[in-house]
Amino acid sequence: MPLRRRAPVEGDDWFGLFAEDLPVGAALAWAELPWCGAVVLFSGNVRDHADGRAGVSELEYEAYEEEVGTRLAAIAAEARARWTDVGRIAMLHRVGRLAVGDAAVVVVVSSPHRAEAFAAARFAIDTLKATVPIWKKETWAAGSDWGTGAHTVTEVGS
Repeated sequence: MPLRRRAPVEGDDWFGLFAEDLPVGAALAWAELPWCGAVVLFSGNVRDHADGRAGVSELEYEAYEEEVGTRLAAIAAEARARWTDVGRIAMLHRVGRLAVGDAAVVVVVSSPHRAEAFAAARFAIDTLKATVPIWKKETWAAGSDWGTGAHTVTEVGS
């Protein structure tokens, strides 16, 4: 599945890796459909601390780009299998250096009803974090190193 910097003209899935600011407003607007009364947006932003690391000043994300699109597509397919009335799904992630306050990841899901939109959005972000090969390096007051929540990348549905 190709990664796109702009919203797709056709189709209901938008996956992208961005070296620049994420198009949060554009993703929200794109997900709106006349038959969907609920649009849920999750934005994961860089904060000024991590577990045991005060004074975080920046994060740097790296991705195994050849795998990202395929895994995001699998997440969207699984979400649609679980919540069959999902309208659109956007999953966008930054790579490169980010400052405190920058959006690192955005997930947007639309559906006719809020319960399904919330459930599918939560599934999408949680599964993205567990299955998509994207890693972060943290820089904080006392040094820099890879993020403290590192784990083995698993398959969607594992």
